[in-house]
Amino acid sequence: MQIAKLASISACGVLIFCSTLIAADENYPIHPDAKRVDGVPKGTVIQHHLTQSKVFPGTERDYFVYVPAQYVAGQPAALMVFQDGKGYVGEEGQWRVPTVFDNLIHQGKMPVTIGLFINPGVVSGGDDAQDRFNRSFEYDTVSDRYSQFIVNEMLPLLRKTYTITDDPNLRGIAGSSSGAIAAFGVAWHRPDQFRRVFSTVGTFVGLRGGNEYPTLVRKSEPKPLRVFLQDGRNDLNIYAGSWWNANQTMLSALQWAGYEVNHEWGDGGHNGKHGASIFPDAMRWLWNDHASPITTNTTEHPELKDRIVADEGWQLVSEGHKYTEGPALAPDGSVYFVDGPRGEIWKVNADGKGATKFIDDMPGVSALMFDGKGNMICARNSAKIITKVASDGVRTDLASGMSCNDLVVLDHGIYFTGPDEKCIWYLADGQSKPQNVGNGPEKPNGLIVTPDRRFLQVVDAMGRYVWSYKIQGDGGLQHGQPYFYVHAPQDEMNTGADGCTMAASGELIVATKLGVQIFDQPGRTHVILSRPKLEGRLSNLVFAGEDMKTIYATSGTSVYRRKTNMTGIAPWQPAVKPQKPRL
Repeated sequence: MQIAKLASISACGVLIFCSTLIAADENYPIHPDAKRVDGVPKGTVIQHHLTQSKVFPGTERDYFVYVPAQYVAGQPAALMVFQDGKGYVGEEGQWRVPTVFDNLIHQGKMPVTIGLFINPGVVSGGDDAQDRFNRSFEYDTVSDRYSQFIVNEMLPLLRKTYTITDDPNLRGIAGSSSGAIAAFGVAWHRPDQFRRVFSTVGTFVGLRGGNEYPTLVRKSEPKPLRVFLQDGRNDLNIYAGSWWNANQTMLSALQWAGYEVNHEWGDGGHNGKHGASIFPDAMRWLWNDHASPITTNTTEHPELKDRIVADEGWQLVSEGHKYTEGPALAPDGSVYFVDGPRGEIWKVNADGKGATKFIDDMPGVSALMFDGKGNMICARNSAKIITKVASDGVRTDLASGMSCNDLVVLDHGIYFTGPDEKCIWYLADGQSKPQNVGNGPEKPNGLIVTPDRRFLQVVDAMGRYVWSYKIQGDGGLQHGQPYFYVHAPQDEMNTGADGCTMAASGELIVATKLGVQIFDQPGRTHVILSRPKLEGRLSNLVFAGEDMKTIYATSGTSVYRRKTNMTGIAPWQPAVKPQKPRL
């Protein structure tokens, strides 16, 4: 593919909808730091061409690397990545980023920084056919796909020639329009890699779900990011939304959630004129005090301060397992969990550090829960058996012949989910044949009972909801509704919701792909706590500890715990009637 063809669609701030632009009188002078200054060392820009990508197969693209004159091979340099790369690197163009970097690095306002300027990908359509232009797909999609491309493909490629820092506090990322939302998305999904974001005329609108970002910013546990936003009053206002309103909404969300955020509003349209003129000053702010790490402060966060303990993150309890699931609290205060693929049940050590194998011959065990007498009830999904392990170790199979993913034990019987049959089973106390008492979820998974024992909440692992059922006197279920709305990764088909637990306040806490989602009684997500780690499925949760304020989470091959300000409740504890919620 010809280089010119690639470059033609990748100028920074591409006017995707140029026919809709409002002609505005925009007079933004070139910043002095965007002009060449005698005596300032000049960096170099090298153009490259990429023809292979696993994340975006079939794409080709140009990319450019700026290397400051002060760079010393072998000494880690800071990094800043730009989307729509070609438009930023010209000597006489609008942005003149290499010149700005030369001046600011020379002034000591920025660290020695390598610039990586990447064009969006193009898939060739061949002769007499139109190409497929990946720009919107790569940039506007609210998922971690583009961050995978940057982190797993572009950074290793860059490292083959240059030494760049591993410190995310010394990595920035920038873009304009769709490139801006792409830049924010990379930092949002991977704050362990990038923590400084420069966004101009950002496309935080409904092209591919970008309008969800302000909501996620408000609900998610804050990430250690510093963000600069720019936009103009005459920006686009089309079928996908108003860019001007969306950027103000984004600013409001970041401010509300306590982020380090700055902004510059103007009267311009959907272009880079204003952004380019303020670029050097924005860089000064973005890189100010760059030797100090960017942090988060949750002490005053409206939704977090009463739910989590500030500066208390996830702590590793046990690792090295095949797949952890089914955390359960015993009446004596002990915490257990399963490693299903290995057929093992483990007991967390009394000090919360490490675990000891308790059972090693229960293949396919998927869930645990205790009754008030200290008996352990196990869901053995692969064997299709519900088994009781008494406190003296004696095992009794209570029911068999149906799928059984997760369970909850009440004083009158056991509810368990049957994903194969797409139903909720109920095994009454003293009976051996369970009854199908509830349908609705496409794939019923985790389940828990409310503190007053009146409603059963059932997670649909394939849907967007947790279902709620009223428990009848005979153990039957009625009035089932898809009740709790679960947030999902924007381009995923399902939420990945799995196990759940309950707070005494009536709040439901669910393990999902996005993190630990906390719902009020009316079914609304207030908070999404971060996952213990990026890798592996966050599968289940349970409250434990003497004060019932510590959450234990099974995540991939490991188990974690976290101190909170919430108070949990186990189904074997005395029933509690929660206060009436705000409706």
